[in-house]
Amino acid sequence: MDFYLILGVERAATLRDIKRAYKRLARKYHPDINPGDRKGAAQFLEISEAYETLCDPDRRRRYDALGHAVADEPSTYGFAGFDFSSSVIGASASTFGDLFADVLHQREVRREEGTPERGADLHQAIELAFDDAMRGGKRRVTVTRQEYCLMCKGAGRLSVAETRCANCHGTGIVKSARGHMVFSKPCGVCGGSGRQRQARCPTCAGQQIEMRTEPLTIRIPAGVADGARIRVPAKGHVGRNGGDDGDLYVTVHVQPHPLFRREGDDLHLLVPVAVHEAALGAKIEVPSLDGPARLRVPPGTQSGQRFRVRERGLPSALDGRRGDLVVEVRLALPKLLDERSKELLREFGRINNEDVRRELTKS
Repeated sequence: MDFYLILGVERAATLRDIKRAYKRLARKYHPDINPGDRKGAAQFLEISEAYETLCDPDRRRRYDALGHAVADEPSTYGFAGFDFSSSVIGASASTFGDLFADVLHQREVRREEGTPERGADLHQAIELAFDDAMRGGKRRVTVTRQEYCLMCKGAGRLSVAETRCANCHGTGIVKSARGHMVFSKPCGVCGGSGRQRQARCPTCAGQQIEMRTEPLTIRIPAGVADGARIRVPAKGHVGRNGGDDGDLYVTVHVQPHPLFRREGDDLHLLVPVAVHEAALGAKIEVPSLDGPARLRVPPGTQSGQRFRVRERGLPSALDGRRGDLVVEVRLALPKLLDERSKELLREFGRINNEDVRRELTKS
C-alpha cells in the first residue's frame, strides 16, 4: 500500500502538500458525508493511515526506508551490557551527561518536528519624493527571503538507490561506551532500519530551505505619510512544517518639501504679503501641489492670520478625500529707500495714531 499514491502526492511532497491533500480527500470520503458507504469508509481509513504516517517526520522516514508502515516506536536508549575487550577513556568517552543530553534532545526534536511554525517577517525601507508620496503609484523592490529548496521541494532529502546505512553499518543501532559499559540506541540516520533510501539534499544541506532573491512591485497609496508601513502578505520567510509564510513590511520615508509642511492630510504654507495688501485687501496667487490657487486677503489682515483653501491638501490614505491648504500670511515690510516713502508712512502714523501696545500696559 503506497501512502503517497493514496494521498495523490509525490514522494518529495512537503508537509503542507500532504495536509492539503488529506483535507481534500477527507471532505470527499468522510463517513459523515457519505453515510452507509462502506467502500468509502474503508478508503477513508486508508487515507487517515497514510496521513498519520506521512505527517509524522519519524514515521515517514521509517516508511521511506522500509517501504511499509511501522509502529510508532520512540527512540529508546538502553543498556547493552559490558564490553571488557576494550574501553573508551579520555576526551572521546561518552559521559552520562552526554547520554542524558541525547535523550532530552531527541525528545525535544520529536516534540517540535511537525509543529507548524510561521515564517519570520521581513522589513525594508524606501524613500519617496514629496510629490510621489502625494500621487502614489507603484515601486519595485528586491527581497531576499527564505523559500523551500527547489531541488528537494522542501523535504531536505532526495531519493537515492537503497544502500546500507553508513552510520550504523546496516545494523540499525549505534553504540556508545562509558568505560566498559555499552549503551545502544536506534540509528538516527536510517531510523533504525539499517538501510538508506534517501540522502541529504546537497543544495540546502538538509535544511529544507534556501535563500532566493525576488523582485516585487508594491502599491504606494496616494497621500502616504512619512514613516508609514506597507504590509505585503506572505512575502517574508517561508513557514516551516506547513506554517504560514511571514509578511514583508515596507517603511516609507518621505522627503520634506521646500515650501509645504504636512499636518495630517493638510498642507501648511507660509506666504508673505505686502503692507498695502494686508491693509486694503487683495487677491493673490499662492502655490499648491496642483498649481497656483487664488486666495482672497481681506482688508485689515494681521500678520500670522491663517486662511484655508479647500481640498488643496493631500489625499487621505483611508478614503481618498483631499485635505486643505492652510495659508499663513506674514507681513513683508518694504525697504524705505527714498524720502517720499518715509514721509508717506509718517503721515499714515499721524492719521492712525492708535496705540497698538495698549493691551500690554493694562494692569
